[in-house]
Amino acid sequence: MPGDRRESEHGSVPEQGPVLVRGPEPGAGSERGAPSRGGAESGRGRSSRTGGRGRRRPSWARALRPSGLNRAPGAVPAARQAGPYLTPAQAFDALYAYCAPALVRQAYLLTGRRDLAHESVERAFQRAWDHWPEVARDPDPAGWVRAAAHDWALSPWHRFRRRYRHPEPPPPDDHDRALLDALLSLPPPYRRTLVLYDGVGLDLPDTAAETEASTRAAAGRLLYAREVLAERLPEPAGPRELHDRLAELASSGRTRAAEPAAVRVGGERRARLWTRTAAAVTVVLIGSTAMTLHTAPTHYVPPVPPGETVRGVPPRAAPGPLSDDQRELRDRLREALLDGPERLTPEAR
Repeated sequence: MPGDRRESEHGSVPEQGPVLVRGPEPGAGSERGAPSRGGAESGRGRSSRTGGRGRRRPSWARALRPSGLNRAPGAVPAARQAGPYLTPAQAFDALYAYCAPALVRQAYLLTGRRDLAHESVERAFQRAWDHWPEVARDPDPAGWVRAAAHDWALSPWHRFRRRYRHPEPPPPDDHDRALLDALLSLPPPYRRTLVLYDGVGLDLPDTAAETEASTRAAAGRLLYAREVLAERLPEPAGPRELHDRLAELASSGRTRAAEPAAVRVGGERRARLWTRTAAAVTVVLIGSTAMTLHTAPTHYVPPVPPGETVRGVPPRAAPGPLSDDQRELRDRLREALLDGPERLTPEAR
């Protein structure tokens, strides 16, 4: 039963762990301007392997979406030899294999940097592993990790990092380079809205919720982003063509994600480092507080009042030059005995 649980070495784990790793329904977004997933399939079948520009359309034209969306709707397939139950590590590996490749491509569209895209996905999954009980019970774990990866990729603090001050080499293709430049010219919220709606395929309410905006604001951002791309791209692109071109741009180059075990180990190592750092800072604060309490005064000491000026007292004058008589007296005193004048010695008579 879905409510059954069992105890394992990692704690209590739901029996239907892999069912939680579920992507959007196949029909999501069919009522909007962009094509549904079925429409995209029919569009590709109609145009065979070539795009609107006369070039061969690659087989990964839907690479922006998680790999599970190309299969039948339902749960993400469990790990091999997982048995009737999934451990937290196996459920995490299944979620990573399901979402990581597509998230790397999405982060590349948001940042234009391969290294930052891989870093964003790894940090997002490390954070998901740190909060795995919360992520495992979330109705949409893939959306949880996607939001974390996009937030890290669009963080404004990356501009202060030395390795990200200079842009990466642009794509070799002219059309891909023009599309990437047009994307990066958009403000981050508009860029994220365009990637989620026209790239990932979310509907407008879900896009607005993930970008923390109202539905009307998300629609305005989407229309503005499409207008900017239409002005800057050499060829016009509708929603369907824009989706394929975004997927083609995101999949050009190195998009292979790291192994899930390495991500889990890196997250655990980072968590231990932060724990030790927090413990060291706590010890320093406790020591400084104890030293302050030991050296601080225990009673009130009244301050010394400032001095006051005494009026009516003549100023102290310095001695002037000595006269001849005073110098002679001084010499006589210096030559005399220190014990005083000589005493008269009695004489015998």
